[in-house]
Amino acid sequence: MSINWTQVVTPADKAAEADAARHVGVNAERDRRLRAGFTFGGVRFDFDAVSQARVTGAATLAGFAMASGAQPGNFFWANPSQGFAWIAQDNSVVPMDAQTCFAFGQAAAAHESAHVFAAFAMKAAGVPDDYADDKHWP
Repeated sequence: MSINWTQVVTPADKAAEADAARHVGVNAERDRRLRAGFTFGGVRFDFDAVSQARVTGAATLAGFAMASGAQPGNFFWANPSQGFAWIAQDNSVVPMDAQTCFAFGQAAAAHESAHVFAAFAMKAAGVPDDYADDKHWP
């Protein structure tokens, strides 16, 4: 005697599959937009995984330097023999005192947070078909 099984796919199952696929799409779009970079002080900066770690580290050092008395306008806060600067997406070099570098890190964190919460809100409300459209993102 053989037993044959038939899987019944309900409309609810199909809707759940489509929802899951849209959630994956929203996450991919969120990550793409995050990694495309962010603007700080009118200049565009990289924000891939390596850049994100570097920004976080530099902003942390800047916070410690400020706590240790680094003054605005002092670009030698991280290294007394070389002024601190960051290379932008267009390869321009942007000098930063500790206060600016700290604010740079805050801007990077805000960039990430805004995209994470935009994706969260879309998934909570029901992902629109045009989720990749700029109107849904910061």
